[in-house]
Amino acid sequence: MRSAFIICLCLVAFNGMAQPASTGSGQAYPAKPVRIIIGYVPGGAADFTARLIAQRLQLPQQLAQPVIVESRPGAGSTLAIHRVATSPADGYTLLLISEGGLVQTARGAKLPYELERDLSPISFIAVGPQGLVVHPTVPARNVKELIALARQNPGKMSFGSSGNGSAQHLAGELFNLMANTRIVHVPFKGGAQSSVATAGGEIEMTFATIPSASPFIGSGKLRLLAITLPQRVSFLPQIPTLNEAGLPGYEYTAWYGVMAPAGTPPEIIARLNDAIAKVVNTADMKELFNKGGLEPQTNTPQQFSVFVKNQLEKSRKLAKLAGISSE
Repeated sequence: MRSAFIICLCLVAFNGMAQPASTGSGQAYPAKPVRIIIGYVPGGAADFTARLIAQRLQLPQQLAQPVIVESRPGAGSTLAIHRVATSPADGYTLLLISEGGLVQTARGAKLPYELERDLSPISFIAVGPQGLVVHPTVPARNVKELIALARQNPGKMSFGSSGNGSAQHLAGELFNLMANTRIVHVPFKGGAQSSVATAGGEIEMTFATIPSASPFIGSGKLRLLAITLPQRVSFLPQIPTLNEAGLPGYEYTAWYGVMAPAGTPPEIIARLNDAIAKVVNTADMKELFNKGGLEPQTNTPQQFSVFVKNQLEKSRKLAKLAGISSE
């Protein structure tokens, strides 16, 4: 009898541990398709990242449900953030957030949500550099020569971005502040358009994601001078960082992570964090991410929360120094 009782206790404990995450209705999570919202147009780095993880998350050994990527571009990705922030906290509507998603909050814009209050971090996905690219006619072969050229021509050179107050805008203003230059900002409707404009000679330079600039770099229509990360990356080992190429201390990281509406049950957050870690941290995914100009990297919800808080503070300081207000 004692042995039977112990076996029963063990079975109960095992069954309790094996229970999947559940929704408020008591259904096992996920019981229907999951949607990932991005705040950028299809074809860019955010879209690439979201679709890459969506393909793996929907596999039978992971969520075993369709994972749909939905693009809601506009207003510095605030439309997408608001969409997720006001969705049911049930794990079925997620946000792919990037450094650009923090900018409007950092610059003090009036928004229909509070980022840290209305969203729950799940996991980091990947980090990557922006590339400082110039048109081939720019007579600068490296960062030091570019800084010297810009100082000799204050207000006569321009850099493009994906919009006023965007991550690319902040990267360019950080360059101006640290290099003591006055390169004029020209906003476009997206990072791809900024790369096209630079390749076409409309502007001299831009800070571009590697995927959007790669076709032009490969064809010789853009020259990649440096990347914005503090250290070189494995997929571009020959390209120096701005930190080592002429601007000691320069760092502006492009990154992507996943968030859910605040109030999402902890067991669902944990379920998603575990699934993301399993699909991202594999050799074949590293290869795929590298081809897209990114390095895969995951963490815990708590670590991601601290990271976002620190990034917001850095962006607030930079926006203030560069005079980028909400107006």
